[in-house]
Amino acid sequence: MGSMISTAEAREPVQDGPSLGPSGVSPGFLPPAAAAIAKQQGARRPATDYANLPCPVKYEELQREALMSLKPDLFEGLKFDFSKPLNMNFAVTHSIYMGNVEMPMGGAGATLKVPVGTYEFGANLISSKGDMMIGRITNDGRLTGRVKYDVNEMISAKTQLQLVQDEGQSHVMLDLDFKGKDWNSQAKVGNGGFYGFNYLQSVTPNLALGGETFWLSQAMKSGVGFAARHQGEKHIATAQIATTGLVSLNYAHRLSEKVTLASDFMWNWNTREPAASFGYDYMLRQCRLRGKVDTDGKVGAYLEERVNVGVNFILSAELDHVKKDYKFGFGMTVGE
Repeated sequence: MGSMISTAEAREPVQDGPSLGPSGVSPGFLPPAAAAIAKQQGARRPATDYANLPCPVKYEELQREALMSLKPDLFEGLKFDFSKPLNMNFAVTHSIYMGNVEMPMGGAGATLKVPVGTYEFGANLISSKGDMMIGRITNDGRLTGRVKYDVNEMISAKTQLQLVQDEGQSHVMLDLDFKGKDWNSQAKVGNGGFYGFNYLQSVTPNLALGGETFWLSQAMKSGVGFAARHQGEKHIATAQIATTGLVSLNYAHRLSEKVTLASDFMWNWNTREPAASFGYDYMLRQCRLRGKVDTDGKVGAYLEERVNVGVNFILSAELDHVKKDYKFGFGMTVGE
């Protein structure tokens, strides 16, 4: 697609009359000073080379910059993570969590807090080429894993799985990623008869358009979605709409090297329920502060303080003034 457009643009039309400035007025009809400015403005606009557009992000990462501010990893209770590298490619991890987990109860979104305490052991194997095998297992027998293998520069394969003792709760997903010069696509196959495909194409140096589709054979459901992503020097805006009734808009703006602001808006056409949130990401010399506030009355904050090399102290808080539900957590991570 890009080569066809560039060929068409390379054929510049022949003009019999005087050339026009950016305002559509011939410089010959302008005062000398204004004509000089018009010529300078025209020279500053380089022609877009549609044959060399940048490669966009993956479709599933459309909102990654905004989600860094809008979706901090909030938790309640105590969390401790320790990682120990054994060599350049292999490392083991230990994680302890003690707190409350919300379980659905009845209808109308009611939840019940259940106190839990878990221990998780993990192993990471990452090659110098970027191939990886990551596994986690908890004391209650829940096993999660991820495998990624790059076939070549254009094709990579991924497998994600979660195995639990409860019947019907285990999941396996196989992904095949394709990367072109100015496009990204992905094919997905999962248990339960899930099939999906997405595609994202750069149409200008700043704009990418794409879409996705999925099919659930067991539930006999399907859906189609469309997306747009515009990336400027200091901002990223995305828009998504799907036949399932969801409309999602988000915007991230980088005020400086240390401060990023983000906002999002979501509309569910089926339930006629809107939701919006505003978030921030503030990088200090030895800490990082992220937070958000949404239209449901929830206010959250997440602080990571670098105590020493490889040692971080974490504070988490979420206040739900509508439901009068308040969550506080603290933790520590040791190891890079």
